Amino acid sequence: MALAIRDVREHDLDAVLALNNAAGRSILELDAEKLRYFYQRADYFRVAEIDGEIAGFLIALRSGGDYPSPNYRWFASHYPDFVYIDRIVIANAFRRHGLGRIFYCDVTSFAEVREPLLTCEVFLEPRDDVVVLFHGTYGFQEVGQQRMGSSGPLVSLLVKELPSYQYVRNTWLSHGALPAEPWLAERELQQPGAQA
Repeated sequence: MALAIRDVREHDLDAVLALNNAAGRSILELDAEKLRYFYQRADYFRVAEIDGEIAGFLIALRSGGDYPSPNYRWFASHYPDFVYIDRIVIANAFRRHGLGRIFYCDVTSFAEVREPLLTCEVFLEPRDDVVVLFHGTYGFQEVGQQRMGSSGPLVSLLVKELPSYQYVRNTWLSHGALPAEPWLAERELQQPGAQA
């Protein structure tokens, strides 16, 4: 089994959309327009590819953006700097193989050299104790709860502090930029109408 975690490509979007919308009640559905928004603006949008098949994906955005999600906006009103995990989806056939942990290690590596906090939410309605436990064991702590809209699900708002960020900020970010290493590079954001 050959696994690759890589930035999403435009030709992956149909598979990502199908995977997202087959995930069930714990993931909000997407349409092609919203997925295109993420493709053009998400700071972190990576897929797991196993033997040529998209097995999962994770989308995250840094603070300071225009993303209208009520949960992203909640974090923006409480914290000046963060990376927000909008969604992670693993295909049913590849669950319980550790892909969630691999993605969370990867997004943590992305975040900890850019921002002091990693944030996300988990649904409490319907509650999934496996998801709640996963985030707790990975170092996330609840900092609030809110209902998504007037009749939407109740969510737990979670934060994980990234202690290495202070060292990175003092060593590199305050003195120009991160080192020019390929593994530190940002994904190239796609301009509307541009072909990848």
